[in-house]
Amino acid sequence: MSQNPYPPTQPEPPQHAGGGYQYTPYPPQQQYHSYPPQPPAPSYGLPVVPQLNPYAPQALAPFGVDPLTGLPYSDKSKVVAGLLQIFLGSFGVGRFYLGNPGMAIAQILVTWFTLGVGALWPLIDGIVLLAGQPRDRAGRPLRP
Repeated sequence: MSQNPYPPTQPEPPQHAGGGYQYTPYPPQQQYHSYPPQPPAPSYGLPVVPQLNPYAPQALAPFGVDPLTGLPYSDKSKVVAGLLQIFLGSFGVGRFYLGNPGMAIAQILVTWFTLGVGALWPLIDGIVLLAGQPRDRAGRPLRP
């Protein structure tokens, strides 16, 4: 018999009385019952809202989401606010529409006390509303 010059890497399994080797069976495989895996339930804080399609209307953002900031759009329109401010700005209609009654009353008073010269302020404000990134009273960006 020739001897193996290399030492054994594993101990030899015990031999049976019948001359065969006795192997231990493999441990049972773990059974997975749920597919796909369910996300963990939220513990505290805001509820988790799954966002399947970022461009589809969502429950918390019925008018869509601003692609730059990710904030939900307001229910107010930027075009409507700007045009109301340009054409009826001396009466503060555009700012009343946006929910800013303080600024609307200030524009009315400035227009009346300056005998109409102060009507430039609502006109410029309407142009800024149309060209800029205005927000409503709650801080949400206006719809385009």
